[in-house]
Amino acid sequence: MKLIVATVQNPLPVLQDDADRAPQQSEPRKRLVHRAPRDYSQRLRYAFQGLFLALNVALGVQFYLFVRYFESGGQTPAVSRPPGVEGWLPIAGLMNLKFLLVTGTVPPVHPAAMFLLISFLIISLIFRKAFCSWLCPVGTVSEVLWRLGHRLLKGNWALPRWADLPLRSVKYLLLGLLLYAVGSMSATALSSFLTSPYGLIADVKMLYFFRFLSGTAAITLLALAVLSLFIKNFWCRYLCPYGALMGLASLLSPSRIQRDPDRCIDCAKCARVCPAVLPVDKLASVRSAECTGCLECVAICPAAGALELSLPKKRRIPAWALAAGMAVVFLGTVGLAKLSGHWETHLPNEVYQRLIVRINEFTHP
Repeated sequence: MKLIVATVQNPLPVLQDDADRAPQQSEPRKRLVHRAPRDYSQRLRYAFQGLFLALNVALGVQFYLFVRYFESGGQTPAVSRPPGVEGWLPIAGLMNLKFLLVTGTVPPVHPAAMFLLISFLIISLIFRKAFCSWLCPVGTVSEVLWRLGHRLLKGNWALPRWADLPLRSVKYLLLGLLLYAVGSMSATALSSFLTSPYGLIADVKMLYFFRFLSGTAAITLLALAVLSLFIKNFWCRYLCPYGALMGLASLLSPSRIQRDPDRCIDCAKCARVCPAVLPVDKLASVRSAECTGCLECVAICPAAGALELSLPKKRRIPAWALAAGMAVVFLGTVGLAKLSGHWETHLPNEVYQRLIVRINEFTHP
């Protein structure tokens, strides 16, 4: 009886021995505080992607009909040229921006390309690289492909770090070459290029590239599409110099994904859904140029206040505010260009008629 009492009244040695035998016992799991409202950020983002993709398709169809009028010698209905098609001329946009900075005047050829570039840079400066995940039609197609691949293949591939890092640098290398080429040109050289026959119908040349794909171009596009099925955003992640420019601009953005370690339950769901393969669950603040502000990590996080897109001093940016902000910047920039008379390229129809029928004679200067 005495032995039994001693054992009950003095259990500490037994507990201490157990603790000594298991010094690496895991910490208690944090209590999950569920978010009250349902997250609709991804529905809103998909809506923006769809609208912007539809806008680009409409611009492409209108521009095709515009070009067909001159190809047919006026036998098809005349359609006005949509200036927004210049969004597909990022190099012309860079050239025009350099010309504006050097001379203080807006160039008359492809000015819409410059204003669209400026609007996307402003969006990146404020809302991270959200242009890529909310507006870019190429980014939208890329996302559709990797999601399709995920469904068909039950997952996507992630390249090992030794291959991923060098490949990611390729887009910055391509951007550097473009910036060097444009930066080394004088205002006179820029003007000569833009007003050359090739420069005047660079938009038509771009249309012809897609209409009459060469064998090499077709194989390249097919390879990129197949790779995008297996690897998330292959083109955007490794090769897109436009996205690289937006990523560098986003490094100056005051907004970023913020994680509250006290509210985080370490479920790692955010890292698993991140299209940029960022270790969101390990970071207090996501500062990477690869972050596209897609908010997928925020949408899937189950813990209230654990993960948010925020400004300094933890001022939260809800998805609707991000969407509204991008719309204001985009529409405001386009509206300013229109009101100032610098949106359209004013070329007589006679110039288009003369150049389009001879388009195959003009090569890159």
